[in-house]
Amino acid sequence: MKSVVILISAGVAFWIIGFILCAVLGAESKVLWTCVMGAVLGLIGIRYTIRRAGKSRI
Repeated sequence: MKSVVILISAGVAFWIIGFILCAVLGAESKVLWTCVMGAVLGLIGIRYTIRRAGKSRI
């Protein structure tokens, strides 16, 4: 489970870095929103993964 959370966290970090780079370079708002939603969905994925791992341990 730990490796999955690390992998998802790395993806979220890349989405945030992508957002910053696109914002600095003046990208379209559609690209910025794609980066934001990618990071948000990654955070939801981390939460889901941790909760599911917790429920599977009986």
